[in-house]
Amino acid sequence: MNKDLALFQKLSEKLLKAEQEEPLVKPIPAESLFETLAISLEDAPAEDEKFEEILEKLVLSTPRTATRLFFNQLFGGRNSKATLGDLLAVMLNNSMYTYKVAGPQVGIEKEIIRKSCNLIGYDKHSDGTFAPGGSMSNFMAMLMARDAFNERIKHEGVSQKLIVYTSEESHYSIPKNAAFMGIGRDQVHYIKTNSIGQMNPTHLAARIKEDLENGLHPFFVNATAGTTVLGAFDAIEPLSKLCKKHGLWLHVDGAYCGSVIFSKKYKHLLKGIELTDSFSYNAHKMMGTPLTCSIILSKHKKHLNNSFSNDAAYLYQTDGDDYNLGKTSIQCGRRNDALKFWTLWKSVGTSGLEKIVNHQFHLAQVARDYIKNNKDYELYSFDNSISICFNYKGIPAEKLCTALYEYSEAMVGYGTFNGTQFIRLVTINSNNSNQEILNFFNVIENFVEENHSILLTEVI
Repeated sequence: MNKDLALFQKLSEKLLKAEQEEPLVKPIPAESLFETLAISLEDAPAEDEKFEEILEKLVLSTPRTATRLFFNQLFGGRNSKATLGDLLAVMLNNSMYTYKVAGPQVGIEKEIIRKSCNLIGYDKHSDGTFAPGGSMSNFMAMLMARDAFNERIKHEGVSQKLIVYTSEESHYSIPKNAAFMGIGRDQVHYIKTNSIGQMNPTHLAARIKEDLENGLHPFFVNATAGTTVLGAFDAIEPLSKLCKKHGLWLHVDGAYCGSVIFSKKYKHLLKGIELTDSFSYNAHKMMGTPLTCSIILSKHKKHLNNSFSNDAAYLYQTDGDDYNLGKTSIQCGRRNDALKFWTLWKSVGTSGLEKIVNHQFHLAQVARDYIKNNKDYELYSFDNSISICFNYKGIPAEKLCTALYEYSEAMVGYGTFNGTQFIRLVTINSNNSNQEILNFFNVIENFVEENHSILLTEVI
């Protein structure tokens, strides 16, 4: 073990150095991956020297998500204290389903859940758990809502036309989850949004009324805190009124930007969050913990237990249900995703988490100000969002983003809203400074100038 830990340290140091010198790696074409890297598994073991050589090349050829030029996904950067926690979780290798095998690590998870519930205004009857990603957090919310609507479904199966409502700009996991649950993708009814991508409560009210008149059974409304493209926050209070009127479960998918709960300055974006039935957020996004770190909270502890608890005498042999976390989890065996968030939170305090969130909004404003002051850019996003959507010199966003990636200049994605495609820069890496944001625009401008004729061949 000590020998392998030494190798880990050696490779990590090489990676950190490479990230500083070359923020991006040249992408390996998918069709030549197995010819470029010695990935294929063989009958004979790799000798130590060869194994290290192969491993080093693999590590140094992998996309670098912690660098100043990675803006491609809704995560990025590397927080050292959170990374420390993740490494310790690997070394400890506890499974979080029982207190017997996880011990004090159960307390770590329960404390994060307790503090998170307090932050959003849930009372003592609330609870939560860690899920394997934001999609599964949404899935768990949908299952609790289904069982709260009709507790016999988990025994007898779905026999009614159950209806889910979500906005046109919501995450793609909602229809996937509807398929998993046996409800069916066709029973997901999409609600129109306004000019900045927020769900339209008036349209929601009309759809609910129409579906009830047609004998359907609405049960779940999914709101979003940080839509995937524009980063918009649905207004919770008007949605809550509709849900209470019709007895629907209201969930807020805060996978992207739900961590604003830690910020006094931006928590107003989730005004009314205490009125919801469930809420989820991903600490591996705004908080910068290593993947994955997804938290699902429910105002109703009883529904968390009713939907996910199942007796297993071979497993739950000591301690009470409150400390046997498998009773409220979608998984049985699961890794300890709480420790890395706890080491971060403990090391910087709640005030430190607030600074992390606020800094991302500050960086977003730096980007917006730059775009507004440069006539070659067109801005499509708005204040109070960490998604900066724009186009440059009329170059198609997909074409420019793909070229930046293929030439190893920058990793940034693109999105579409109301039929317009644009570059989507996300300022979610709180390790970045103003200079990193301004450098990103400098990279784009220099790249376009040097490759002007190629990039403009398809521009009308």
